[in-house]
Amino acid sequence: MTRDFIRIGVDLGGTKIEAIALDSAGKTLARRRVPTPAHDYGAIVQAVATLVHDIESDIGRRGRVGVGAPGAISPHTGLVGLSNTAVVNGKPLNADLAQALERPVRVANDANCFALSEAIDGAGRGAGVVFGVILGTGVGGGVIVNGHIIEGRNRHAGEWGHTPLPWMTPDEYPGAPCFCGHSGCVETFLSGAGLAREYEKRSGERRLATEIAALAEAGDPSALVSLERYQDRLARALAAVVDIIDPDVFVLGGGLSNISRLYDGLAAGVGEHALTETFDTKILPNAHGDSSGVRGAAWLWSPGETD
Repeated sequence: MTRDFIRIGVDLGGTKIEAIALDSAGKTLARRRVPTPAHDYGAIVQAVATLVHDIESDIGRRGRVGVGAPGAISPHTGLVGLSNTAVVNGKPLNADLAQALERPVRVANDANCFALSEAIDGAGRGAGVVFGVILGTGVGGGVIVNGHIIEGRNRHAGEWGHTPLPWMTPDEYPGAPCFCGHSGCVETFLSGAGLAREYEKRSGERRLATEIAALAEAGDPSALVSLERYQDRLARALAAVVDIIDPDVFVLGGGLSNISRLYDGLAAGVGEHALTETFDTKILPNAHGDSSGVRGAAWLWSPGETD
């Protein structure tokens, strides 16, 4: 019965693996986390399996398992690619987890899981089209339409971080090199490192994004200008998304989404660049914080599904 349906979500991160159990209404029943054995693929698979079994022992129930992880599983080879946990790349993570847990397992990109969580019962709840934005160590995104992840033919939908920054100014061009092999990607400007690079250019000092935000609140001129440039670039990048999919709401996540100053005037900036007469799309901070990814992994399953 629906009331007995249990979802177990696993967030496979670079430093930690977290698992959560949700009941059919989305209530948290149990939560556990362990450090990620980042250099040992077999140990990662075993750690996920152990976490799931421990969660099931805690609640006394067996559940459907969804996993959020960086990168994507190729629909052509079944192997992981573009994960920043390098030992996972080229491995059949989905198949190996299914074997270890002796049941079907769904694996999705972690940004997609974030977006799904916020669309189901977070800041984007009730919206038809939600674009989830990750602004952190990297820049990622996820597209949710009517409660379902849009992965695309090659499972790379929403990867706006590896599109060129729109409408570059002469001093921005050609942009910093990106790990993907190109230069000037949105990620090189809007990641934490991108903000730090902008601040260093203006102040001569290297600071973390959190420190730059604090300095801006204290009135530091270099920090204030750096955040203004960051907001302008974010507005341009979001405007390009509006021109392609025109979502009902943007939900921002990742560490930089916690900088409250970013939201002041951001919508107006997007509206200046988006090809629309009136721009009234909501741009919201996430509702579930660090739990969005693991919750979204759990939401990969719906009651009544068998595979």
